Amino acid sequence: MTDTDRTLPTAREAFQIPLGVAEVYEERFVPALFADWAPAVADAAGLVPGQQVLDVACGTGILARTAADRVGAEGSVTGLDLNRAMLTVAERVRPDLDWRQGDAQALPFADGSFDRVVCQMALMFFPDRSAAVREMARVVRPGGMVTLMAPATLDAQPAWGPFVQVVVRHAGPEAADLMNTYWSAGDLDGLTGLLTDAGLDIVTSVTREGTARFGSIDQMITTEVESTPLVQRLTPQAYQQIRADAREALRPFGTSHGQARPPLVGHIVA
Repeated sequence: MTDTDRTLPTAREAFQIPLGVAEVYEERFVPALFADWAPAVADAAGLVPGQQVLDVACGTGILARTAADRVGAEGSVTGLDLNRAMLTVAERVRPDLDWRQGDAQALPFADGSFDRVVCQMALMFFPDRSAAVREMARVVRPGGMVTLMAPATLDAQPAWGPFVQVVVRHAGPEAADLMNTYWSAGDLDGLTGLLTDAGLDIVTSVTREGTARFGSIDQMITTEVESTPLVQRLTPQAYQQIRADAREALRPFGTSHGQARPPLVGHIVA
């Protein structure tokens, strides 16, 4: 079997990961990447004590947990995700929050149910982004706020651009569909347009350069591969080649102490 004989996952498969991958996602990806963005999204959303918050496509719940700390005991936080494995891990970490399985394009809530609706690093996976944002607008109360965060396009990413090139080179052209999906919602005008088309007014639009934190370049490579559906479809040979070439491509983002600190550029629009 050659490296390209295996069919790589489509973007839709990103919703259907097994429990083991969800656990790796929480253990490695959340502290390395998403924990840096959750406070910034919470700031943009204006979270304060007493609010009712919905985190759409919550994953294992880092933004929902951050929101819960902001709104306090007098508020409430609901995390919704399509993937059962993500919710299993989320509930294990914070059993006191309300975790629901559901589709962002058909939210199982009444109109005006929440003061704030937030969505971090998930919009790119929705088959119909406009429908999802309209649903977010529907369930937010008058005077409330919808806040979206998405990574900027791949050409704006000094570290992940070279990394994706390495993956595609060794995993085959089919890998481009999955890898490029993560950056496909990164046009700022497109993000603001989704909100305005849903009848919302833009109050905040920020482009931020965050910093991912990995223990080493090898840890970054492992996390990027093994926390995504890509790991299920790579041959050992392809993975070994990706690791070797990615070490060189990511060398500029290593520190003198052997850690990796690649920048990640993203947009937050409320």
